[in-house]
Amino acid sequence: MHLAQVNIAEMIAPINDPLMIDFVNNLDRINALAEESPGFVWRLKGDEGNATAIRVFEYDFLIINMSVWENIDTLFDFTYKTAHVEILKRKKEWFHNMKKMHMAFWYIEKGHDPTPEEAKERLHYIRKHGETPYAFTFKSKYSIEDLKNYETNTK
Repeated sequence: MHLAQVNIAEMIAPINDPLMIDFVNNLDRINALAEESPGFVWRLKGDEGNATAIRVFEYDFLIINMSVWENIDTLFDFTYKTAHVEILKRKKEWFHNMKKMHMAFWYIEKGHDPTPEEAKERLHYIRKHGETPYAFTFKSKYSIEDLKNYETNTK
């Protein structure tokens, strides 16, 4: 199995606003870094090479990022041990602080590309039920074995 992830962010201005220029100017570099990182499998992208133009939510200021990784450790390493962390440190320049959970991880079968609809369902689940092996974050770090036990016990 592989690990899918979704995170959403509420922009403080339209994507083409001057306030967003540094974020936009770093998209290609950070996306390329992800694709070159150990453990990277797939990411959601549109014709422009990123997901900023993909409308998943009715609110235009919400953008989505989705990717698939071999495991939680490779996702963690990309997130916090590469130049990506410098962009994370600057997120308050471009995005509002979201009150509800804005990320979720879940396990998928190898070869499956998750859909935005699946991602929305996992976000809804984690907001309603909290972290379980069905939808979680780095905080919980559930394993595939945890998921199997969870599925067995919830049937």
